[in-house]
Amino acid sequence: MTTRALVLGGGGVAGIAWEIALLAALAERGADVTDADVVVGTTAGSVVGTLLRTGPGLAELETRQLAPVSAAEPAPQFDGAAMMTELAAVLAGVTDQQEARARVGALALRSTVPEAERRAVMAARIGEPAWPDRRLVVTAVDAGDGSFHAFDADSGVPLLDAVSASCAVPLVWPPVTIGGRRYMDGGMHSIANAGLAAGCDRVLVVAPFAGTPGSPLGPGLDEEVAGLRKGGAEVHVVLADDAALAAFGTNPLDPATRRPSARAGRAQAERVADDVAGFGR
Repeated sequence: MTTRALVLGGGGVAGIAWEIALLAALAERGADVTDADVVVGTTAGSVVGTLLRTGPGLAELETRQLAPVSAAEPAPQFDGAAMMTELAAVLAGVTDQQEARARVGALALRSTVPEAERRAVMAARIGEPAWPDRRLVVTAVDAGDGSFHAFDADSGVPLLDAVSASCAVPLVWPPVTIGGRRYMDGGMHSIANAGLAAGCDRVLVVAPFAGTPGSPLGPGLDEEVAGLRKGGAEVHVVLADDAALAAFGTNPLDPATRRPSARAGRAQAERVADDVAGFGR
């Protein structure tokens, strides 16, 4: 039997909306990819993967993305350029990827946002579901030693904690305590962690961003895709197009980006549906 993996990358609140709407529109066009044998989720992708495996159907999920933004939902200050400048400074001279991630983790651990406050936000987003029967993998990075972790149903970690950790953007949200360790954004290893799909025959990567080639933190998406193909997998990658990137704006963590990003995801699905159709059974 052909085995299939759906890999969902990071991209903030905007990325969540874009991925959900794109997948919903693809399903309507006969390219339903949500029943993949394994779903790998990183940061925004961990939220989407969890909702696909444990939540309502895609139509309902998309409707939620198009709903008006609640005044109670936080809109964090986020300056991507400033963040990259600070990371570049702390990573100067580093040659070991795990050490690089540990340096970023030291920055992340300076967060003063209460973990409980952030956990409540994530619970409002995904609930407190049990791990699903169908395989779901959620990625995170140990903020203390920089080690990369892939949580699943056998990890003994509550799914809400795993997703909260995967979404703990350094310099924005606090690392999450799991088993006495603190974990941060899985995107600090790779924007999509597509390498975790190794062994599957077909891999579909849906990611808002491609990441930074030659990153000192971990493998780039191109490198991971090349590795999968070398292993014999058929790989297709869908990245956000120019219209979607414009919808994301300069702060993809802002809930105000949710509706335009969802609309952009649906529009893009019309252009990629034929290419993705082969991913279905």
